[in-house]
Amino acid sequence: MSPTSRPPTKRAHELRSLLNQAAHAYYVLDAPVMEDVIYDRLYRELIDLERADPSLVTEDSPSQRVGGNPAAGFFSVEHRIPLLSLDNAFNLEELSAWHQRLMRVLDPAKDQPLPMVGELKIDGNALALSYADGVLVRAATRGNGSQGEEITANARTIASIPLRLQLEHAPPWLEVRGEAFIPNTTFARINAEREANGDALFANPRNACAGTLRQLDPKVVASRHLDFFAYTLHLPEEWQAEHGDPGKPIQQWASLEWLKAVGFKVNPNAELLPNLNAVETFFSNWDQGRHDLAYATDGVVVKLNDLELQATAGFTQKAPRWAIALKYAAEEAPSQLLRLTCQVGRTGAVTPVAEFKPISLAGTTVSRASLHNANRLVELDLHSGDTIVVRKAGEIIPEVVRVLKELRAPEAQQLELPHTCPECASELVREQGEAATRCVNSSCPAILKGALRHWVSKAAMDVDGFGGKLIEQLVEQGLVSSIAGLYQLDEALLASLDRMGSKSANKLVTALAASKSRPWHRQLYGLGIHNVGDVNAKALTQTFPNAKELTIAACQAPERITEVYGIGSEIAQSLEQWLSTDANQQLLSQLMSLGISLAASEQELAMVANPNNSQLSGASFVLTGTLPSLSRNAAKEMIETAGGKVSSSVSKKTNYLVAGAEAGSKLSKAETLGITVLNEQELLELLAG
Repeated sequence: MSPTSRPPTKRAHELRSLLNQAAHAYYVLDAPVMEDVIYDRLYRELIDLERADPSLVTEDSPSQRVGGNPAAGFFSVEHRIPLLSLDNAFNLEELSAWHQRLMRVLDPAKDQPLPMVGELKIDGNALALSYADGVLVRAATRGNGSQGEEITANARTIASIPLRLQLEHAPPWLEVRGEAFIPNTTFARINAEREANGDALFANPRNACAGTLRQLDPKVVASRHLDFFAYTLHLPEEWQAEHGDPGKPIQQWASLEWLKAVGFKVNPNAELLPNLNAVETFFSNWDQGRHDLAYATDGVVVKLNDLELQATAGFTQKAPRWAIALKYAAEEAPSQLLRLTCQVGRTGAVTPVAEFKPISLAGTTVSRASLHNANRLVELDLHSGDTIVVRKAGEIIPEVVRVLKELRAPEAQQLELPHTCPECASELVREQGEAATRCVNSSCPAILKGALRHWVSKAAMDVDGFGGKLIEQLVEQGLVSSIAGLYQLDEALLASLDRMGSKSANKLVTALAASKSRPWHRQLYGLGIHNVGDVNAKALTQTFPNAKELTIAACQAPERITEVYGIGSEIAQSLEQWLSTDANQQLLSQLMSLGISLAASEQELAMVANPNNSQLSGASFVLTGTLPSLSRNAAKEMIETAGGKVSSSVSKKTNYLVAGAEAGSKLSKAETLGITVLNEQELLELLAG
């Protein structure tokens, strides 16, 4: 099943997980796992799904925040003005659609053009520079848009950032936003030095820039000769220039001139563009010209020139309406196919994977690409040793676009999926109407590992501490043969495993015991039944209060399943197949004997019976900061079980703000609006009634 044909709830869950993992790797670990073009397209797909069905929006959705949290090791500071990201367009049609939306917001006279400024999108790292009375006092990274990492000492090493502005009478404060970057020649030198020292190479100039800015030793930063282009200016509303100082600009183009006048370096390739046609020409001209630049750029940024009209256009929750980043197409490159391998997922689906000679795509080295299913294998007509074209666009991993058949050797053999499972050697099956080929052996090690990983995941039973390596050990050593087996592990056995000890073992056993009290809908989701996502599981458990009643309905009266809102025949069929299998019923019996209810609690039943009979029914909550003992998910679940709703942003409609340690701007806004603020203990008392 292709990503676009998956059920929206399942696809949205997949996208949230992938994007959050990528954000953590990029912003916190400084180890990117995903190309920008892939992230952008996946993010766009998630936004489209959430717009089509707002119920898919969750607190952990990347759409609910600007970026990743500041990494440990640097002092976290609050941005005076949020440092928002830009929305993206990937072709001229999307640029035109953005322009039309902007025209509708501004409603200008039809014969009045909207002059814009085109700027190259530098592939670096955004910085916010704060000046007091004309002197640089703070530099911060983007962070999560509201808070960033304070890196003033490192920013001072960048020669193109003025330490004092060329103003005789400077305003009490001003902020300049811009992009720090590493020129291509400098990047090549740094990687050559790292290679000579046996260090890992940076994937691309932006990765090198990010790693440099986060160096604790400013001398290292200075040695790498970063550069900086300024592109945005913020001044106090009341400030007026005196004695020949440049006056407060009223246009973006004038802002760039102002920045140059006071000592900043501004990208010389920016242009004032009279209309949309000029923007399209600017974009097209730089598609080729960018390859001759001394620095990396992956698109252009288009901004409304008139600052007053910018203010009128305003912002969405995530980005300004008056600007957009127009990205260039992803790269493609040829390579030679080395072999075809297969991966087996937790549902038994067998995915063919092309392994090819390593190639560089958009600054990273790739050597594998998913082929999704047997249908795609047939479409490509893949043969051994084929020359293939690979690109990075639209998928989480690189994809094979086409085969250069004219380069195929006469003796090349056509490739196809194996007939037996590569993990357990069982016969593979493919049901009529399905694209996936599956292993149906429930004892298959690959299926078992996937089932265990799913059961302990955050959205399911949330058993902290069970990583992939530990699960592999448990399965490969024959210590666990089903998810029920996890609850039969003891501390002594766990402590004897690699990289484990008595303390870690104790924590795992405690976490397993705590997971037994998870709600019925999370238990159902954790079983990993094909097509049953977390949202579907909630809907089903509100109608069927326990596994027994769900089994009777699925196996004897499937029409009762499809009567549940949002549940179709595909899900009903999956439930019938899974629940009618003797081995799965034995698993359910084992789980219940181990203390896992597979049933709704009295509180859940009461809420289903009387959804409005609660003092918290319909009350709106917002969570911020770190609570002493409750995780965000646990607090959210408790509130929703009591009839409340959890939102991501504070507004006049918010009834309660639950604030923990390091609460940020949400707390300030709640206090300004007179919203009731609760700590964890007060929340628990409120929930207890």
